[in-house]
Amino acid sequence: MLRGLYGAASGMITQQRQQEALSNNIANANTPGYKADQTAIRAFPELLIQQSGGNTIPTTQGGFNIPLSRQLGGMNTGVYVQETIPHFAQGDINESGLPTDVAIEQGNVPDENGAIFFAVQNEDGDVRYTRNGNFTIDAEGFLVTNQGYYVLDEDGNNIQTDGTIETITPEGVIPTAGGDVTIGMQYAADANTLTKEGNDLFEGDAEAVPADAAYVLHQGALEQSNVNTEQAMTDMMNAYRLFESNQRVLRVYDESLGKAVTEVGRLG
Repeated sequence: MLRGLYGAASGMITQQRQQEALSNNIANANTPGYKADQTAIRAFPELLIQQSGGNTIPTTQGGFNIPLSRQLGGMNTGVYVQETIPHFAQGDINESGLPTDVAIEQGNVPDENGAIFFAVQNEDGDVRYTRNGNFTIDAEGFLVTNQGYYVLDEDGNNIQTDGTIETITPEGVIPTAGGDVTIGMQYAADANTLTKEGNDLFEGDAEAVPADAAYVLHQGALEQSNVNTEQAMTDMMNAYRLFESNQRVLRVYDESLGKAVTEVGRLG
């Protein structure tokens, strides 16, 4: 009976984590460049049940009997959320009218799971990657993200704009008083290996964009999140119903255990 308790409890925990991921997706539905999280749900390894005892066979030493056993079948011990993986599908591109906003329109890339990102520098000075091109210019004239992280050029340096930006070419070139500067773009051959770090940043391994990877930068536009709010709401309702179903199963097991403790002992 306790095995049923474990299965129902694991189902409730799994649906709770599914709800958390879906809630976070809906909360970021209007965040530029946000990539929706998907949960990978797996079953625990199946166990083989055997019956022991019953018939015995004699041994050749000492006259001891060894109980025989027979297989009764398999038993599943529940499910769990193995991992949460961002979905890197291209989001819609909408005009914003701001000259510092930049959207990535990704074309064909050499790897099935490849993705192109802006390179930025976080508060610790480490390089991170983002698809959120909602940039601005700080008090010192540097191009920064809406969180204040420096946007990097192709050489890994901060981009000094002299306080204003008029033009950004589709290749990411920004004319400045000190010469042309190119926005540093990075390519992750397998974007699924990147880790979300918060504030629209990803951490992991990336490299310069290969020559056979196609992309275009749109000035004055933003890539929208790729969250399908209607589908996310439907999935949330399904997760809630599954949570309630497991909760009812858990309640039944609890009541059965209560009867076993308080009533079965009174018989006879």
